[in-house]
Amino acid sequence: MPDRLERLEAESMTTEEIQAPDARATVPLRLVAASIVALWLFYFLLTSVRSLIQGFGFQDEMLWRRAVVMLVGVALTLIVWLILRLFDAKPLWTKILVALLVAAPASIPIAQANQWIFHDIQQREEARQVREKGFALRRDRSGNILVDIPIDKLENLPGGPPSGVPGASATVLIQPAPTAADRWREIVDSALARYFVILAWASFYFAMLAGAQTRESQRREERFRTAAKAAELRSLRYQVNPHFLFNALNSLSALVMTGRPDKAEQMIQSLSRFYRHSLAEDTSSDVELADEFDLQRQYLEIEKVRFPDRLKTRYDLPEALARCRVPGMILQPLVENSVKYGVSASAAPVAVCLEAREEYGRLVITVADNAPVKSKARKEGNGFGIGLANVRDRLAARFGDRASVSSGPVEGGGYETQLRIPLVRHG
Repeated sequence: MPDRLERLEAESMTTEEIQAPDARATVPLRLVAASIVALWLFYFLLTSVRSLIQGFGFQDEMLWRRAVVMLVGVALTLIVWLILRLFDAKPLWTKILVALLVAAPASIPIAQANQWIFHDIQQREEARQVREKGFALRRDRSGNILVDIPIDKLENLPGGPPSGVPGASATVLIQPAPTAADRWREIVDSALARYFVILAWASFYFAMLAGAQTRESQRREERFRTAAKAAELRSLRYQVNPHFLFNALNSLSALVMTGRPDKAEQMIQSLSRFYRHSLAEDTSSDVELADEFDLQRQYLEIEKVRFPDRLKTRYDLPEALARCRVPGMILQPLVENSVKYGVSASAAPVAVCLEAREEYGRLVITVADNAPVKSKARKEGNGFGIGLANVRDRLAARFGDRASVSSGPVEGGGYETQLRIPLVRHG
C-alpha cells in the first residue's frame, strides 16, 4: 500500500515541483547541534591558544570562564537556528537577510556574558602587569584607574623628577572611569567577533540544508520516474487485456453460432478463471514465472475448446527458475500469436511450446509452435500486430537495453520468439 500511495503522489507532481527545493527537507537536529557545538569548541580552542601566546596570567581560571561563554554561545546559536528553520523553504536571499538580522541581537548577549564573567580577571591581569613594573594600580570611588609611581622612577622624565619627599610616590591617572557609551562601545566591539562567528555557522547551516533539499529532490524525482515507468507498464499491460478479450469473445460467439453450448459454457468458465487470475495482480509489478506459465496454461485451455483436436501444448519450466520474476502477462501476446497464426491457420495439429532456461546468467523464455509459416509477416520475422510490439515496449520500459526479443521462423518449420531478460529471483 505505501508503494502505491507514493506512486500516486509522484504521478501528480509537475516537473517544476520535482526540481524545486523540497519544503519537507530538513537538517536533523543532532547534526545541527553537533555543528554548533563543534563551531564553539573550535572558538574555545582558538581563544585559549591566543591567550597562551599573549602570555596572559590566570590561565586555569580563564578556561572555565571561557567554557561558560562557549555554552552561552551554543544556547544562543540554537535559538538562531530555531528562527532560521522557519525560513527553510524560502529563497536563499531571504534566508541570508534573516541570518544577518538575527545574528546581531544574538551576538550582544554573548559579548555581555563575556565582559561580565571576565571583568574581575581583566582587572587582576592589569594589576599584575603594572605590579611587575614596580607600580601600584588602584581605582578610586569614581572608577578612575590610578597608578602610584615612586618618585625615583620619574627622574628620567623631561624636566627632571617632580619635587617631593624622597621615597614618596606620585599618583597618575591612566584611564578615566568608563561612561555608559564607553561600556556599550566595548560590548559592540566584542559582539562583532561573535556576530561573524554566528554568521559563519549560518552559512554552514544553509549549505547543509541545500544538501538535504537536493537529496530529497533526487529521491522525489526517482519516485516520479518509478511512478512514470509503472504508469507506462500499466498502459502497455492494459493493451493486452482488451486484445485478448476481443479474440476470446469472437471464439465464444463462434461456439454459440455453431450450436455447441456445452463448449461455450466450458469456455466461459475457463475465461472467468483466467481473468480472476490475471486481474488479481498489480498491473505494474512482476510475477513469478510459474504463475505466468500457469496463466498461459489457462489461456490455452480456453483455446482448446475451439481447437480440441488441433491444439497441443508442452511446457518446460525447471524448478530452479519457477520463482524468477517476469512482467505479468508478458507471454500472453506471444501465445496468442501462436494460436492465431499457427493453430488457427493450419489444418494439422500444432504444438505450442513454452520453455524457460538459464543462459549465461540470463533468463531465456521461448514461445514456439511447429505450424508451417505461411503469412508474409511471419516469413520476414519482423513482428506482426500489436502483440510483439507490446512485448518489446514492455521489456524496454522494465529492463531498458538489458532485455532483448528475437522472433522469426525456425529451420525445419515453425515459428519461435525468444525473450532474454535479466535473471531476477526476488521482487
